[in-house]
Amino acid sequence: MISPTGTIPLILLVALAPAAARANDSIYTDLDTDHCKTLSPEDVEGGGISLQCKGLTDYAVYFKEGDLRQSILYGHASQAYIDGVFESFEPFNHTGRKIEWRLGQDGKPRATILRWFLENIDQATGEPSPKVKGQVLVVSKVAGQDGMGCVVGYVDALANPAPNTLARQIADAKADGFVCGRDKAEFHGKRGPTAAEPTRIFPE
Repeated sequence: MISPTGTIPLILLVALAPAAARANDSIYTDLDTDHCKTLSPEDVEGGGISLQCKGLTDYAVYFKEGDLRQSILYGHASQAYIDGVFESFEPFNHTGRKIEWRLGQDGKPRATILRWFLENIDQATGEPSPKVKGQVLVVSKVAGQDGMGCVVGYVDALANPAPNTLARQIADAKADGFVCGRDKAEFHGKRGPTAAEPTRIFPE
């Protein structure tokens, strides 16, 4: 409604304005490895590749795969971290395609949540089996000006009743103060038998 003076009331302008992202909000992007910049030539024999993919605004996603295991960094990662970090799991694995970005007080992304699928070995057959396949939500710190990004926590997505809620709590509470290369990421909540052991490689 326009006032007698010909202006639109402030309360109406606020209502019409698009909702801005707030702290502790989530924004989602897709991990599309088919449209990424190749950082290193694909190792056909070893199955390894390193990619830079579109993330959120100017926060990139760095995707690596080697020996049928995947690792991901986010944000303004330093070259040393892009080249030297590989955080994954002991079994063969692959990630999901929907990345959840958690925002800090300034509205910038501080952490991400991404689901990993773990191809655990069935002890009865010695082969991967859907019966023992694991799912883990991996909470990662987004690299900022220091160039350091890494995993800050894990949630067994099959053993906890509300794994996404727990993962968001970890992201909001731990990402900012977590020191990559010094602090060790741990499982939070219940951990079942299909949540396999993580692996970590960091640059010297």
